[in-house]
Amino acid sequence: MSAEINKDFLLRLQARITQAIEDIDGKAFLVDHWRKPAGETLQGEGITKILEDGAVFERAGCGFSHVTGPSLPPSATQHRPELSGLPFEAMGVSLVFHPRNPYAPTVHMNVRNITVVNRAGQSVSWYGGGLDLTPIYGFEEDAVHFHRVCRDAVQGFGPNLYPRFKAWCDEYFYLKHRNEPRGIGGLFFDDFAELGAENDRAMWQSVGNCLIEAYVPLVQCRKDTPFGEREIDHQRYRRGRYVEFNLVWDRGTHFGLQSGGRTESILLSMPRHASWAYQRQPEPGSAEARLYTDFLTARDWLKDLA
Repeated sequence: MSAEINKDFLLRLQARITQAIEDIDGKAFLVDHWRKPAGETLQGEGITKILEDGAVFERAGCGFSHVTGPSLPPSATQHRPELSGLPFEAMGVSLVFHPRNPYAPTVHMNVRNITVVNRAGQSVSWYGGGLDLTPIYGFEEDAVHFHRVCRDAVQGFGPNLYPRFKAWCDEYFYLKHRNEPRGIGGLFFDDFAELGAENDRAMWQSVGNCLIEAYVPLVQCRKDTPFGEREIDHQRYRRGRYVEFNLVWDRGTHFGLQSGGRTESILLSMPRHASWAYQRQPEPGSAEARLYTDFLTARDWLKDLA
């Protein structure tokens, strides 16, 4: 029963979020219903929605998947080694939206549920996910808004959850090989099953539901800001960092690839355009330099709010 409730929520969440993005952009998502072919190790189905080269979004991908497999991959048993090698059921919605305008930030969200029957025959289920913001050019008011909505989404489930999940997000979305945060963070949690079944689900749903309020106003505010080649160049350079994180560090990407998932859907998070440069340094005092000094650092964005 719980699996059906979670699946229904995820499908409705995907529909609501993609409709909100279509309302901003004016272009419809391409909708791709898929099913894993018989005979493959991983079984299941999903819906991949993708919007490319829109008026507002260069690329926006939002995928739902529901799969079963014979053996949990290493990326899912990092904190639960006793479940290694056991059959599993996993479902979730994952999205990344890359706006065309460099002044509008990229957003990522993932909400997922994994269930395993352990060696004693007991069902073990947990939740994971979160959302985080990656600006190309930083605006303090945008960061405060995003974090305020994130805080409000989990505050009713315990006053310690926002600071805990924020710190977890800052730690997780970090490019260790660059010694650099990916963005300004948000919420992140994994292997979560500590409030009781109903409250665990309610908290997880609240995180998913907050995406539209946290993100859409920022895009509406920034999408028409004038920009030129300098901003595009900086945007593509910073999106190179996004590619690096997803391929090198992201557990969700690793889970999908290690478990035999659908590659096209797993990699929908990649930006349409990205670039790299050797030892590039921003001009001191520039808006590009301020991204590094003022935003790509762990900050308490809500310290001045009551």
